[in-house]
Amino acid sequence: MTGPSRRAVLGAGIGAVTASLAGCSGHSGPVRRLRLATGPEGGPYHAFGKALALAVGGSDLPLEIIPVSTAASVNNLRSLDEGSAELALAMADAAEDAVLGRETFPAPVAVTALARVYVNYTHLLVPADGPVRAVTDLAGRPVAAGATGSGVRVVAQRVLRAAGPDAPADERPLGLAASVAALREGSVDALFWSGGVPTPALSVLAGERPLRFLPLDAYVAPLRARHAPVYTAVTLPAGVYGLTEPVGTIGVGNYFLARTDVEEHVVRDLLRVVFDRWRDLLREVTAGARLEPRFAISTGSVPLHPGAATYYRSVYG
Repeated sequence: MTGPSRRAVLGAGIGAVTASLAGCSGHSGPVRRLRLATGPEGGPYHAFGKALALAVGGSDLPLEIIPVSTAASVNNLRSLDEGSAELALAMADAAEDAVLGRETFPAPVAVTALARVYVNYTHLLVPADGPVRAVTDLAGRPVAAGATGSGVRVVAQRVLRAAGPDAPADERPLGLAASVAALREGSVDALFWSGGVPTPALSVLAGERPLRFLPLDAYVAPLRARHAPVYTAVTLPAGVYGLTEPVGTIGVGNYFLARTDVEEHVVRDLLRVVFDRWRDLLREVTAGARLEPRFAISTGSVPLHPGAATYYRSVYG
């Protein structure tokens, strides 16, 4: 769903909502503990989770956020479904699959969105002195294609499939740290990653050896046509990772999600912290990103949590 149509859904009632929000400040009672499924240690989701836990801990809210390290998107959505987490971060393509019950999700998962928080940039990098110059050159070659259960793996497999049957790669299910180590030692010929820009681990690798970042923007249209309109064309800017010119690639939004049974007032309070402290939350995640309500409500097929809808009505005035 686009921004304007989602705004229409949020609609009227701003005055009443503002009054209800004012009456909800200063909740009493025991501390509500919420487990947040993030990602691997050292990754952007885990950085966001730790920053959110600190921000909530520094507020006067009776809330505690407990970041839980995971393989990321797909695993996080399953954690919400199973009830082993109340909150999660996930890439938009995996979240769409979950709510629609497709691909790796045999049945729809009842999850709701709190916000679209930032955009992941898909990275496909190879040694600059190697023979790989396009996705089709990966035929038969070992490729670090993201850990099992991660959103990286979803987009990597879709790109490789879109490249055609003549380019089946030897996909290795490796997380970021293992992928970097494998490319460094030469046990893989390419590395897929989806994350903020710059991703520190890739900046370190780029400082150690010359790398080539392959353009992927030509795959945006096929991925949108086959899967969902969550894929967009974005650009790795010149200067990052030592790039001398921009490289077009695939952007995928990241959603902050919750189980449907998380209380509405908890979601409203949590979003108030998120929007008050978004600079702190995104500082170690992606450079130059902003979090604004008019973009945060663009969560496609994933419905907004009722508490989130109420919060956004309050700020559209």
